[in-house]
Amino acid sequence: MSKKISLVIPIMNEEDNIQPLLEQIDKSLSDWDYEVILVDDGSSDQTINRIREFGNEHTRTVIFNKNYGQTTAMAGGIDEAKGDYIITLDGDLQNDPSDIPAMIKKLEEEEVDVVAGIRAKRQDGMFLRKIPSKIANAMIRKFTGVYLHDYGCTLKVFKKDIAKNLGLYGELHRFIPVLAQLQGAKLAEMPVKHHARIHGTSKYGLGRTFKVMSDLLLMIFLKKYLQRPMHLFGVTGIITFMIGSAISGYLLVLKILGEEIGGRPLLILGITLILGGIQLITIGIVAELIVRTYFESQDKKTYRIKEVIVGK
Repeated sequence: MSKKISLVIPIMNEEDNIQPLLEQIDKSLSDWDYEVILVDDGSSDQTINRIREFGNEHTRTVIFNKNYGQTTAMAGGIDEAKGDYIITLDGDLQNDPSDIPAMIKKLEEEEVDVVAGIRAKRQDGMFLRKIPSKIANAMIRKFTGVYLHDYGCTLKVFKKDIAKNLGLYGELHRFIPVLAQLQGAKLAEMPVKHHARIHGTSKYGLGRTFKVMSDLLLMIFLKKYLQRPMHLFGVTGIITFMIGSAISGYLLVLKILGEEIGGRPLLILGITLILGGIQLITIGIVAELIVRTYFESQDKKTYRIKEVIVGK
């Protein structure tokens, strides 16, 4: 194959999965020019020793000095990747490397930038994993406008330029399709195999629900208001200020007519809305200045050019 592919696999405490994982990859991609980038995110078991034992000429391992989280591990692996296509997958054997060639074929034939997996016949618990995942997927689709079925499936294939510019921070790995679309990427998806975890323990739980909610708010802001934060804070601030002013004006008229307004809760509401409106407008102005500093200080553009055609 002419294209080189890079597999980025964040791992933590997966000592019993390393050997079968590397064997499955080698079997599935024997006809490809590929590299496997294992990012050890602070393992405390024998994972590193297993990598040293079973790694081969395709394997490169990035070892973090402590646990930073899956998003940072994924970002570190992508930074190290040298392939034309970059594939992300979990190291727990639940993703199946045999799906990768078909995903690459779909990416090339449909001329898209990202192919995301949909876990067919998902082998996870119903109440702790499947139902929360379905709710989260529905919310992300609704509020971001990026319509994928399974945001939680790590198995994805990217063109190199998209993966390298995702800007992964915090715990945004769940929102990679949204980050890709912010770059103008074309997305596709396809069903992939999913296996039950045999070795080790899951790193996920219900506690991540609140993190997903907070990250979703960030995604909404990045998608709609990154380059125009004043449209969010300014409009909200103006509306809030006007409502507060209307309330205060009404109370002023009552005061002029001789009514006592000092003990009315409506007075406190009106003043609060006026002050809140002023603060929101101020935040919008500051956010506009920060955005301009962000782009101009790094000589970043507010656009990305896909192609330049000269002549015919």
